[in-house]
Amino acid sequence: MEGAAQGLRVLITAGAAGIGRAFAQTFVEAGAKVFVCDIDTSALDVMKLELPQAGSVIADVSDPAQVDKLFAAATSFLGGLDVLINNAGIAGPTARIEETSIEDWDRTLAVDVNSMFYCTRLAVPLLKAAGGGSIINLSSVAGRLGYAMRTPYSTAKWAVVGFTKSLANELGPSNIRVNAIQPGLVDGQRLRNVIRDKAKALGVSEKEFEAQLVSRVSLRRMVSAQDIANTALFLATAAGSNISGQALSVCGNVESIV
Repeated sequence: MEGAAQGLRVLITAGAAGIGRAFAQTFVEAGAKVFVCDIDTSALDVMKLELPQAGSVIADVSDPAQVDKLFAAATSFLGGLDVLINNAGIAGPTARIEETSIEDWDRTLAVDVNSMFYCTRLAVPLLKAAGGGSIINLSSVAGRLGYAMRTPYSTAKWAVVGFTKSLANELGPSNIRVNAIQPGLVDGQRLRNVIRDKAKALGVSEKEFEAQLVSRVSLRRMVSAQDIANTALFLATAAGSNISGQALSVCGNVESIV
């Protein structure tokens, strides 16, 4: 889809590694002007070397003061805004609810939900000034299915869907499309960490637990970060110009979560 995003001004949270990095790479290659933030200084340093076209800044988007600084830097670099990708998120704890600390609960909701509010409230005036645009929020298949021992994460990802659908109703008259992507089992280090922690909690081997996960996917395979980035590019460009208020699963049809 080379040139599909030509001239678009795109802000991506947590854009230096994983799915966020795939977003940045894909939009740059499609002709967009991209700005990212991340809390991982090492990942940002690598991205600056490998993707020098993109602007970047260190920011923890669960902190509204840092979000204010992020938007000041991003708008200075981009000169406006056409696309916001609320990608920042953490896995949260793997624990039974009675063993989940209040601190872990609060931190998961702060990063996975509150950050989207902090960023979106600043992005909307910019999108309106541009005559419209697109907001893409990262949910998860855990935002349409229950997820035992991952309750804070699942709760947050369900909240993202409600946030998305409400904003689509509110912002549609301003020509702003709002959608959520619900990734399934995205192969990468973050999923490997989840497999390690959940296998330990269940008292099974990591290999056994991974096989259980994949057995619940109709296509019997994981997806890639690039699959998620391709969907975001579609939603943000002319190809997806009449799609709004949707929670799109990119997952090979995850039937249930172990």
